[in-house]
Amino acid sequence: MLAFMPVMVWAQKPIAIVTSFSILQDITQQLGGNRVQVTTLISPNTDAHTYQLRAQDMQKIQAAQLIVLNGLSFERADIRRATQNSGKKIVHAAAGLPALPMAEHEHHASHEHGAFDPHVWHDPILMQTYSRNISQALIQIDPQSKAYYQQRLQQYQSQLQQLHTWAAQQFQNIPQAQRKALTAHESFAYLGKRYHIHFYAPQGISTHDAASAASVAALIQQIKRDKIKAVFVENMVNPKLVQQIAKETHTRQSGVLYADALSQQAPANTYLGLMRHNIQALANAMR
Repeated sequence: MLAFMPVMVWAQKPIAIVTSFSILQDITQQLGGNRVQVTTLISPNTDAHTYQLRAQDMQKIQAAQLIVLNGLSFERADIRRATQNSGKKIVHAAAGLPALPMAEHEHHASHEHGAFDPHVWHDPILMQTYSRNISQALIQIDPQSKAYYQQRLQQYQSQLQQLHTWAAQQFQNIPQAQRKALTAHESFAYLGKRYHIHFYAPQGISTHDAASAASVAALIQQIKRDKIKAVFVENMVNPKLVQQIAKETHTRQSGVLYADALSQQAPANTYLGLMRHNIQALANAMR
């Protein structure tokens, strides 16, 4: 009988995991490999800031053995409530990270978000801790696969390190004064801090926050004055406002950045793909 034990361990059903949004789904799947089956509440190309919880989401939550949230109040209140009330094990991927205070964006303080900027995933170095938090939760729920998860975490950590090294190289020849970009909402502060890029945005941390006419007018003046060349729309945000600003400032749109959601197909259908696309696009536009 004992001889069959290893087969039993390998043949177990994958762990059902639900994540709040698509970037987390990919990272959790990469870390969990074939031992996990990950679904997401908020699918690719969908704006997490305005997403409303649906009946099928409640079914996914009930069926899950583990729930992975970003934390830092990124998820809307209804998702936080539903997951807490489910009694399931929850891990907050951003737990224990040196989060950027919202104070830096006070003119856009959002009622939905807490005291910190939740968009941690735009910094590959912080993602080392983020992925470790998820990996530890997988080990807690499936301790017999500990070595497997640790090995996958190590591989992923080294991919994150390579991503950072490559990103730093993309920006190193761009003078500090040219490292400026306009995006639809304030979601790139972590990328900005890591690689010394100044990001401007008409909307706040949440796309829920409407941009005032006065702030848009001030932004238009600033773009003209600072000669900002890199102007981007985002995959999950209505492009009209950025297009209007680009027109008023006679700047050419530099393309699309992926802020809070993956794309269905390449280039941003994985987290690493999303980062490589964004960094390449930014570097090309700022040169």
